[in-house]
Amino acid sequence: MERIEKKLKNQMKASNNVDYPDFDQMWSSIQQDELKVAGGEPVVLRPRKRKRFALVAGLSVALMATPVYAALNYDWSSMLSHREGIQSALEKGLGQTIEQSVTKEGVTLTVHTAFIDENRTVLLYSLKPETPQDVNDVDFEVIGLKDSKGNFIEGNYWGKWNGEIGEFQGYFETDWVGKGQTTDVEFIMENMRLINNKKQSISYNPNDSTTQVFPIQKDGLGSVTLQSFEQAEGKVLLKSAVTLTDPELENRWINFEAINSADKSVKKAESSSFVDMGANMSQIFKSNTLREEGTKFQLSYDHILETKESTWSINMNLSKKQLENGSFKQVLDIPMDNVPGGTKIHEMKVTPTQVRLKITQEDYYTLPFREYQLDVGGTLLNGYFMGKGQEELRFEVVGLDAASLANQPITLVAKHRIDSFYGDENDKPIHLTDISEKHQTTTSSIAGYPVSWTYYLKDNNLYVETLSSDPTFDGVDRTYYLDGKEQILGEPESYDESNKSMDVYEKFDKKELDIYIYSYGINKPNEELRIPLKSGK
Repeated sequence: MERIEKKLKNQMKASNNVDYPDFDQMWSSIQQDELKVAGGEPVVLRPRKRKRFALVAGLSVALMATPVYAALNYDWSSMLSHREGIQSALEKGLGQTIEQSVTKEGVTLTVHTAFIDENRTVLLYSLKPETPQDVNDVDFEVIGLKDSKGNFIEGNYWGKWNGEIGEFQGYFETDWVGKGQTTDVEFIMENMRLINNKKQSISYNPNDSTTQVFPIQKDGLGSVTLQSFEQAEGKVLLKSAVTLTDPELENRWINFEAINSADKSVKKAESSSFVDMGANMSQIFKSNTLREEGTKFQLSYDHILETKESTWSINMNLSKKQLENGSFKQVLDIPMDNVPGGTKIHEMKVTPTQVRLKITQEDYYTLPFREYQLDVGGTLLNGYFMGKGQEELRFEVVGLDAASLANQPITLVAKHRIDSFYGDENDKPIHLTDISEKHQTTTSSIAGYPVSWTYYLKDNNLYVETLSSDPTFDGVDRTYYLDGKEQILGEPESYDESNKSMDVYEKFDKKELDIYIYSYGINKPNEELRIPLKSGK
């Protein structure tokens, strides 16, 4: 009880707006063998061992009637690390308690808390298998909502396995919002898969620069091919490609790992390696760490323990009441200076969990900045750009109440500009000669920046690496050559934290080639744009 009591005290300190139970009245109810929960019928307690367990049972039922229940019994912080507005609302007791469950095929789905406002609908849920011993992940073929008319509503979702309690915790988020103050929905999951992680040792030799192939032939894995590419400053690019015998694994995590003598993963030399989810990966290591005595190599991959072919569904009535205070919308139509395409900030929509800025453009251009913040009277909210036809800047509300946004001055701050350009201003190709397995280098100038080109054949593929000594040049994003009038694009193999990149042209058999620049970038890390959106009151 001490641990639970401590958590309860901490939660009460952090959550100032939560309606807590009347404990005096609760105790009186318990003495009368029943507990009255706000908005519901009395809960009759079993007479067996009544004195010993009455208070604990009463507390549990009462807490289930408040949004604090989920926060007490689950730690959602790591789950909501990129949804801080939801985490903040949860800590303030603003979520709508659902606490509804359904069990099928030995797995219990519980929807704990819902958040619905004018920007989005978010559900916090958990999945608990009856026998969780070997499980460390769960996924499903279908997840979403159905509205009152039976229309399916898609969304984003993410989750992770909590080994301490043997449950999968997740959230489902959709931009769909019910039209009225309340709305009936059905939360649906179909065809659930219980997953664990397996490892397969690989006898890779880091001192052998030739291509190495290792057959596996189990768990849907065919073979793994490893290629190494020496880099500057004592680094090596290690490319792994896995063939699959089971198409089910195409969208699953497969990771090639180097393990040191302390049985820990070898740290990568650079964080910005190129990853193709499912079968291919390019990672950059320090050469000497791979060659250290005792270093082992392995594949780590998802393995499906069991598939539950069923449907889990929970009907709910969602309400905007918890999150309606402080919500407002304002049309702005403010131009974004020096951003092409006639770009404007059209509208600002504020809720207690999130601020959204709707972007409109006459011609489509990707926003050139990499960092976005909202300055709300001195409090900074971090944000991100959402494209794919939505074109919005989204900011999680943390550290202030939504009501204060109506009275505080608000300024958009955009930082670290990277401009993308297509083609070369001179439209001149780089001529590669005597193409062979020997590494050869030529130089050119792109927009006044020096660029070196290193090219060579390996396993009948042509590799083209580009690098500039000027950090203002952000790198060649992609290259191509012409086959008649057809553009043959190179496939990006990897990139690193500098402006170095690599394209590959498979099954290449020419001795000479004119190669063109498809796109490149110019880096301006210190450039900042500030746009006042609203004055304070």
